[in-house]
Amino acid sequence: MQRFTQNVVAVIQAIPKGKVTSYGRVAALAGNPRGARQVSRYLHSLSEKYDLPWHRVVNAAGKISLPKGRGYEQQRALLEDEGVVFSGSRSIDFSVFLWEPVSHPDGQLMVPQP
Repeated sequence: MQRFTQNVVAVIQAIPKGKVTSYGRVAALAGNPRGARQVSRYLHSLSEKYDLPWHRVVNAAGKISLPKGRGYEQQRALLEDEGVVFSGSRSIDFSVFLWEPVSHPDGQLMVPQP
């Protein structure tokens, strides 16, 4: 597995229950700020293998990217079960639910390695 892929898996595994982050934020934390689409592909292909909390990753607007009837309802239900609240516009308030990872004093992100 390539280093960026390993980092993406580690970042996603670190997102706690009741919190969310965006595809772009996962990519940036994993070392490639322009890798949001790769994160989406990794979620699709690696979530089951690594038991990733895929449902905790949403788009930059705080909305679920999956279409209704193709995963939207499942992702929303999983997030609501964890206490995440959706507004009338079907978005998540990042000021309340955005995951803010802990950084080491030297600026490195502290996330568990797979």
